[in-house]
Amino acid sequence: MKNLFHAASFLLLDLASTFVFLVLILLTKNVPLSIVLGMVFGVAQIGWEFARKKPVGVMQWMSLFLVITFGTISLVTNDPRFVMIKPSLIYVIVGVVMLKPGWMNRYLPEAAMEVVPDIGVIFGFVWAGLMFASAALNIFVALKFNVVTWASFMAAYGTVSKLGLFLIQYATMRFIAVRRRRAQMTPALA
Repeated sequence: MKNLFHAASFLLLDLASTFVFLVLILLTKNVPLSIVLGMVFGVAQIGWEFARKKPVGVMQWMSLFLVITFGTISLVTNDPRFVMIKPSLIYVIVGVVMLKPGWMNRYLPEAAMEVVPDIGVIFGFVWAGLMFASAALNIFVALKFNVVTWASFMAAYGTVSKLGLFLIQYATMRFIAVRRRRAQMTPALA
């Protein structure tokens, strides 16, 4: 679990400029200001890493590139949909990475790796499916609704869908692991 939180913290930092944009949209309802401040935050993050002589991760560079590219296009065209569609690209990229069988196993505790590593592989694909579904839903909401509705919906959906799948995965893996442990112990008792 420690590894999962460690990896999640890096992902959150890599996507922080996107989160800054979302929060500012919800607070100010000012699209150009939110875009510019999201872009400034992304550049400041990279600058901070350089100042500390720390390596800048690929996802952080990608996030900055997407923030600046889609932010600039949105500002030039006066159309926030370009920024609103950007999370779909991230969802697709993350989903493709999650298609690698067993990617999740490194985040599972040792006990789970002994009993249910196959279920971890299955849930890895389920997570990839959630990323692709989230990308499609994001595009739909971005094209059908205004930026404030989009930001509110996607923030709520993002949290609920990921937390929901996490809880389903935890309960399922625990249930199957307990059954398998009992089945392993039953022949020894007979």
